[in-house]
Amino acid sequence: MAYAQVLSSPYAYASFNRVMPQGFRRSKGLSYFSVNSIINQDKQIHICMEMQRENGSGIKVPHVLTVAGSDSGAGAGIQADIKACAARGVYCSTVVTAVTAQNTVGVQGVDIVPEDFVAKQLKSVLADMQVDVVKTGMLPSIGIVKVLHQSLKEFPVRGLVVDPVMVSTSGDVLAGPSVLTVFREQLLPVADIVTPNLKEASALLGGLKLETISDMHAAAKLLHDMGPRNVLVKGGDLPDSLDAIDIFFDGENIFELRSSRIKTRNTHGTGCSLASCIAAELAKGSSMLQAVKAAKRYIEAALGYSRDIVIGNGPQGPFDHLLRLKRNIHNSSRQKGFDPSDLFLYAVTDSRMNKKWGHSIADAVKAAIEGGATIVQLREKDIETRDFLEAAKSCLKICRSHGVPLLINDRVDVALACDADGVHVGQSDMPAHIARTLLGPEKIIGVSCKTPEQAEQAWFDGADYIGCGGVYPTNTKENNVTVGLDGLKTVCLASKLPVVAIGGIGLSNAHAVMEINVPQLKGVAVVSALFDRQCVSTETRKLHSVLIEATSIVK
Repeated sequence: MAYAQVLSSPYAYASFNRVMPQGFRRSKGLSYFSVNSIINQDKQIHICMEMQRENGSGIKVPHVLTVAGSDSGAGAGIQADIKACAARGVYCSTVVTAVTAQNTVGVQGVDIVPEDFVAKQLKSVLADMQVDVVKTGMLPSIGIVKVLHQSLKEFPVRGLVVDPVMVSTSGDVLAGPSVLTVFREQLLPVADIVTPNLKEASALLGGLKLETISDMHAAAKLLHDMGPRNVLVKGGDLPDSLDAIDIFFDGENIFELRSSRIKTRNTHGTGCSLASCIAAELAKGSSMLQAVKAAKRYIEAALGYSRDIVIGNGPQGPFDHLLRLKRNIHNSSRQKGFDPSDLFLYAVTDSRMNKKWGHSIADAVKAAIEGGATIVQLREKDIETRDFLEAAKSCLKICRSHGVPLLINDRVDVALACDADGVHVGQSDMPAHIARTLLGPEKIIGVSCKTPEQAEQAWFDGADYIGCGGVYPTNTKENNVTVGLDGLKTVCLASKLPVVAIGGIGLSNAHAVMEINVPQLKGVAVVSALFDRQCVSTETRKLHSVLIEATSIVK
C-alpha cells in the first residue's frame, strides 16, 4: 500500500522517468499509470529540472555498490559489506547474486539468483544512484560475471574492487572452476584491484602452491599480468607466520604490509570486509595504497575488539564491524535510556578535593555510590588526558556494576574513548547538538543553563536534561553568577527538560531547594558537600536522607 501511494505522486513519476535508461522495461502498473496520468509532458520536464537543481545543491555522499552473495549468518557477504562501509562512513547499495544458508559451522546451501534478475538489480542501482566504486564478492556463475561485465560497460564507475570469492574460509565451495576462465578473461582486466586470499590466488593461477612470502610476491606479479591495475594477495592463512602479512603490488613497487595476528575464532568475513573497506576508502578519494593500509588497520582493530565475543557454536564466528556489541552488553547492567529520576542525587567529582583528602577518583566515586548517589559526573580539570581516560574506565566499571550512569564533564573525546553514558556541557563548551551527533542517540547529554532561553535552546539541541545554577555561591567555579531560588524556579517552569539544581548546595540548604516544588526539578547536583569531606559515603548518605525527607514533605 505504501509503495502504491508513493507511485501515485507526480513527483515520484517524474523522478522515475528522469533516471530511466532507454530500453528499461516498466512494470504493468507503471505503464498503466503513465497512460492515465493527467500531468502534461511540459510539466513533467519542469518537475525533472527542479529536482535536478535540488539534487545538484545537495551533498554528494561516497557510494559503494557491492555485488555479492547474501550470508544468512551475517558475518560475510552482502551483510559484511554493508556493515564495513557503514563503519567507514560510506553508503553501500547491494546487488544479490546468491542466497546462502550458512552459519558459524559452514555453508549448508546456496541458491543462485537468476542472471536476468541480477541484471535488473545492477541497472536499477547504476542508472540512478551515482555509484563511485563497485566491489564484487561471490559471483557464482559464468553468466553473472558476464552480466556484471556488460553492466559496467554501460554504466562506468570510478573504481572496481574484485574480491574473487570462490571458497569460504571453512572450506565450502562457493563458485566452481568454470567461473575461473571468465574471471580471468573479463573481470580481472578491468579491475582496479583484485584481493585474493592464498587459496583464491592459487586457483586463479592454475593451482600454483603458495606457502611462503616469496611465493606471495611471485603470485602478485603473475596476477598483475592478467590485467588488474593493483593486486593484494592476503596472507592470513600463511602457515607459521607470526604476523598477518599481505603483499601489495601496483605494477612497479611491491609492499609487504604487516599487522598483528589476532588470536580469535571470530574471523568470518574478514576478506569481504577488507575488500569493502578498500572500496569505501577509494570512494572517499584515497589513493589505492592509502585505501589498502586504512582497510588493514580497520580489520586489525575490529578483530582485536571482537576477539572474545561469542556468536554461534561453530569454529568460526563473525566479528563486530561497528565496535558496539560489547558496549550493549556492558550497558545491560543498568536501565536502558535516560531516566530523569537518576538526577535525584547527582555527584560531581573534583580532583583537587580528592587530592586534599587522599582519595583516588575511583575510590571517591565508589563511596558516593555506596552512599546513595544516583548519577556521577567526572569533572576533572587538573589531570592529564591519559590519566583521566584510565580513571574514567575504572569509574565506569564501578558505575556499571551498580547500575548508575557515568557522565563526563566537557570532554566528549574521553566519553567516546571510555564509552561513558554521556556528557555534560556548559554554555561555552561544545554545543549539545554537535555532541549528540558524535555520541549518538542513546547517550545522555546535559547542558548548564541559567535562563529560560538557554533551557529552550538545550531542548531544541537534543539535550536530555539541564543543570541550572549556581543556585548559591560556590568556590568550585570562579566568577559563577548565581540565579538564586527564584531564578531556579523560573528556569524550571520554562523548561521542557528535567532539571537538576547545582551550585553551593549541601546539607543546610538542599531541603529549601527541593521545596520550590516545581515538576521539572528532579534533584540536586553537589561537589563540595560530598567530595570535600573525609568520608564521602557518610556525607552522601546524609544528603540522600535530606532529599528523601524533602521530597516526601513536598508530595
